[in-house]
Amino acid sequence: MSSLSIAQASCADDYDPNSMPVDKARAFIHRFLEPVRGTLRVPVRSSLGRVLAENVVSPVNVPAHRNSAMDGWALRGADLAAAGETTLEEIGVSFAGKPFTGKVQAGQCVRIMTGGVVPEGADTVVMQERAKANGKSVSFAAGQKPGQNVRQAGEDLQAGSVALRRGRIVRPAELGLIASLGIGEVAVYRPLRVAYFSTGDELKGVGTPLGEGEIYDSNRYTLHGMLQRLGCEALDMGVVRDDPESLERAFAEAAANADVVITSGGVSVGEADFVKGMLGKLGEVVFWKIAMKPGRPLAYGKIGGAHFFGLPGNPVSVMVTFYQFVRDALLVLSGADPVQPVPTFHATCTAKLKKAPGRTEFQRGILTRGPEGQLQVRPTGEQGSGILKSMSDANCFIILGDSTGNVEPGTTVEVQLLEGIV
Repeated sequence: MSSLSIAQASCADDYDPNSMPVDKARAFIHRFLEPVRGTLRVPVRSSLGRVLAENVVSPVNVPAHRNSAMDGWALRGADLAAAGETTLEEIGVSFAGKPFTGKVQAGQCVRIMTGGVVPEGADTVVMQERAKANGKSVSFAAGQKPGQNVRQAGEDLQAGSVALRRGRIVRPAELGLIASLGIGEVAVYRPLRVAYFSTGDELKGVGTPLGEGEIYDSNRYTLHGMLQRLGCEALDMGVVRDDPESLERAFAEAAANADVVITSGGVSVGEADFVKGMLGKLGEVVFWKIAMKPGRPLAYGKIGGAHFFGLPGNPVSVMVTFYQFVRDALLVLSGADPVQPVPTFHATCTAKLKKAPGRTEFQRGILTRGPEGQLQVRPTGEQGSGILKSMSDANCFIILGDSTGNVEPGTTVEVQLLEGIV
């Protein structure tokens, strides 16, 4: 953790545990995040979704040889006529992987395919659409420029240069790039270990009958899915009952075995003082009421050596607070640098939205294109924090800022696609 303690930070001028704005809460959390240090070497295919722990340095020039960017003819730029057509003699062919081995002299050209090595003596390629062949005689249209359509050796990457920097998340494009350099193994940060559990005597496991007042625990399933998609090693600790000894044992075990501990439930009004007091024995924990909906109650701190996120108990609130606070923190802890923000953009809202000023709201929406191609968004329906179907139906968040009130149809609103978050 940073040398600045959570207790010190909580006394800062911009700390308001009763109504902290979303952006300030995010910034507060990020003051205490440092990436894991453990690394391992893995085959390239196994690095997908992982974070590079070392720079990937190119051992070769890319491309390795001068090659043609077009199907056409390779020739000497000096042979191009200053005005009018140029006619040259074709003396051979250069295919990709099967180069022409001779040298192009004055008045000569070589048929060349895309990716083919530009032969010695030639420095220019004229695309086939600008040429006319008659036997071995080829005429080229006026207006060609010396050096055109030739990719130089090392144009993309010089041997010894950094192809990918440490901290880059490996996606399919990075897999291909690494493979194109002939590299079979890369160093990545070890997976972040995240322990999570739900709290509440009313929660039952899937597949068991429900008694009066009981509900099935869905939060561990959404957390499992979000953690898996972020490449974390997820440790499901089940449901922990609402008694001090059980909770204290669960927190201690989770902190001893994980880098991050996430709970759902137990941080709302009335519960927070109890949990906060108990966790005070194990570490430093700050409780907030975030100026947002859904997901007002949120806890962050440290338990032993583990970071702690106490999420609300309502299913939608769990997902919204995870997406808006926990997701970026886990990426930083996993070694990602920089952590790319999930972009937002604007769309026209086609329905009326109810909203009280003074807090940020993340309403669930469905983004579509209108008849003229314009982006439109509408809410999924009822926005209650217990309606998980509103997350299932949605493909985006409609983000309504602190100062925004009710939204009328036709208003431009900010939108964040859900698929870009994890």
